[in-house]
Amino acid sequence: MTSPDPGRPRWRRWLSLSNLVLLALWVFILVRVGPHLAALVGFETGDRSRPTYAVTTLDGGLIEADSLAGRVVLVNFWATWCPPCRVEMPLLEAMHQRHRDRGLVVLGLSVDTDPAERVRAFLAERGITYPVAIVGAREQMAFGGVAGYPTSFLLDRQGRIRHRAMGPLAMASFEPAVRRLLEEPAAPVTGNLPGSGGR
Repeated sequence: MTSPDPGRPRWRRWLSLSNLVLLALWVFILVRVGPHLAALVGFETGDRSRPTYAVTTLDGGLIEADSLAGRVVLVNFWATWCPPCRVEMPLLEAMHQRHRDRGLVVLGLSVDTDPAERVRAFLAERGITYPVAIVGAREQMAFGGVAGYPTSFLLDRQGRIRHRAMGPLAMASFEPAVRRLLEEPAAPVTGNLPGSGGR
């Protein structure tokens, strides 16, 4: 058995390929899974900024940040070509159905470059009824940028980002966070959401 070279500094002995790979794996896990665990236990990963945005849904309705005041809003950036997004969509639809009467709005923001008709057909095949709009870089930057898809942002009744997470686990991990935010007091919400229906 060989002993560590006493002439090498400790940090140089630690700096091996296997240790670097292990470190990179842990960083990846923390970046991807950390926000999900945080949402489960109630630790906020959002910066509480209030994004300003205005989108036209595939139904032709206009949704602006101000029009959603008083509601809890789950904004989901996604694409038809993204397999994890496809996995997540039934969970999003179920969350929409479960909590919409209590004041939750699920807003899908597609980054597709395909024609709108193709996106509509994609949603219709999957029975998606929450509002969906096709957006570009401007809307992504309004939320501080999006590094990958799907990425979800959970906004409170004042329009502040309280949670953000990347990956299809967000719908499971965001459920407790959605319930907590829906319990927070707010002014009564009146009127129908413009552009609901997704198709």
